[in-house]
Amino acid sequence: MLSFGLVLLDSCGHARDIKNPVMKSRWLNIIALLVLVFQYLPILVLIVFSFDDSRLAVRWTGFTLKWYQSLFTEDALIGAFKNSLLVAIVSVAAAACMGTLAAIGLSRLRFPGENLYRALLMLPIIIPEIAMAVAALTLFLAMGLSLSLATIIISHIVFCVAYVTLTVMGRLEGMDPKLEEAAQDLGATPLQAFFKVTLPLLMPGIVAGCLLAFVLSLDDFIITQFTAGVGDTTLPLWIYGSVKFGVKPTINALSTLMIAFTVGTSLTAEAIRRRSLT
Repeated sequence: MLSFGLVLLDSCGHARDIKNPVMKSRWLNIIALLVLVFQYLPILVLIVFSFDDSRLAVRWTGFTLKWYQSLFTEDALIGAFKNSLLVAIVSVAAAACMGTLAAIGLSRLRFPGENLYRALLMLPIIIPEIAMAVAALTLFLAMGLSLSLATIIISHIVFCVAYVTLTVMGRLEGMDPKLEEAAQDLGATPLQAFFKVTLPLLMPGIVAGCLLAFVLSLDDFIITQFTAGVGDTTLPLWIYGSVKFGVKPTINALSTLMIAFTVGTSLTAEAIRRRSLT
């Protein structure tokens, strides 16, 4: 992006003579600042107006915390949050087991079609989410299953497994397999060596993958919209239904809390992942 910006400036005739490293650095900083403003200005406006005293949320009238306080009096919102939490916890728990085993198998075993299996495992990350949603809905209808929280959970497990597997595989690449072999040489069974040596070493990668999967499950809208039954409202679905009648200040407050939670969880997951690689 920064290189493109310099080329664009050069094509306009404004950067042809920028040979001074200091001047070049200034242009890079300016372009980087413009990119950041473009990306984060809508989020900043959302956060600012979540503290605005006005119900219209279009002009600043004064500071208040009442919109955050009113969130705890919305029964429908609390119910949607509980549904989202249930879906995310169950999906991540299942994905942690399946993804960890898949990562170990792909890293330790060699079998025909291994590369194909790796590619298929990563498909939920690559293909468009709308295609995943339609595919899940078609499968459930073909099987005669009624849409409910269970179908949402099954759909979320599919993409959560991919993220957990990728993170755990990254951790496995930095592990020495001789540690597990040494444990077995000292008398431990393969199962004991796994639970006492391999699993503790994998735990940072598993936790990081689970945190990322949890955030993705909690925030998912498209797949949830297609696979949810009547009355099975999650937090993103509740927000979507609410903004149809206008963006209320409570929506701004809720979105701000979700942004803070998502950023905090993502930073924690990345810190754990980086620490596990050292």
